[in-house]
Amino acid sequence: MRSLPRPNFNTAVVIDACINSIQDPDIRNGLTQISGTLVLSEADYIMRGTGMALFSIPQSPTVGGIVSGATMKRVYASTFVKSSRTRAMYDALKAAPENDMCPLCAQRTVSTLDHYLAQSLHANLTIVPANLVPACAECNKNKLDRQPANAADQSFHPYFDNFDDDRWLWAQVVVGSPAALTFHVTQPMLWDAVKLERAQRHFSAFKLAALYASHAGVELTNIRFSLSTIAERGSAEDIRAFLLDRAASARHANLNSWQTATYDALVNSAWFCEGGFAA
Repeated sequence: MRSLPRPNFNTAVVIDACINSIQDPDIRNGLTQISGTLVLSEADYIMRGTGMALFSIPQSPTVGGIVSGATMKRVYASTFVKSSRTRAMYDALKAAPENDMCPLCAQRTVSTLDHYLAQSLHANLTIVPANLVPACAECNKNKLDRQPANAADQSFHPYFDNFDDDRWLWAQVVVGSPAALTFHVTQPMLWDAVKLERAQRHFSAFKLAALYASHAGVELTNIRFSLSTIAERGSAEDIRAFLLDRAASARHANLNSWQTATYDALVNSAWFCEGGFAA
């Protein structure tokens, strides 16, 4: 879960560009009539997002009873995503994460934008930039079109949340042949129960435990030769020193990456350092 800066353009800019891109006079007229409503919806969204209260935004099948949800989906898919006047904004949202990594899983490449509050439930948020989160296709698919029931039911929002203020992702070595790792969320000392539950729900909904375990398995295969080479001329402490260096490097890059959790777990496994890596 990686935080991102909030988009540096607003709904007023988006709606104006969409209006000037659409040929259908009825849709143009409808968007013109609701432009003020969309701007107010954005202000409300940002206020509630800052207070972790996006769950409390009422659903809106239409925008002011003037433009239908289906039409807003069409404006998003056929205009915002494709028009020469708006495509640069779409691309800017997608390009926000460092190294094109999906902020929801911090592992796969961004390929789309996800509506944090579903466009099927919130017509008035369909083209609000703060509601459009860069995501990989898998995370976009895993996130169902549902309204969060309360604050704890909200998944991580890159524009409003910071889940890297403390260590929450940990791993444990599974003794076996080959060695493996499992991943879990542990409550940091300064987190309240709501933030913990949000992290756990996000971790579960986006299937991060299985994703990270798979990548950790590949990493174990990649380092097995190096560990065997060290073991031929050294001891378990030399193995641990190698792993400690990897752990420190990963932790410096990101406190809550699966790599940090993996190497910390390996360092603390006597079984792994004393030869379990070769099992």
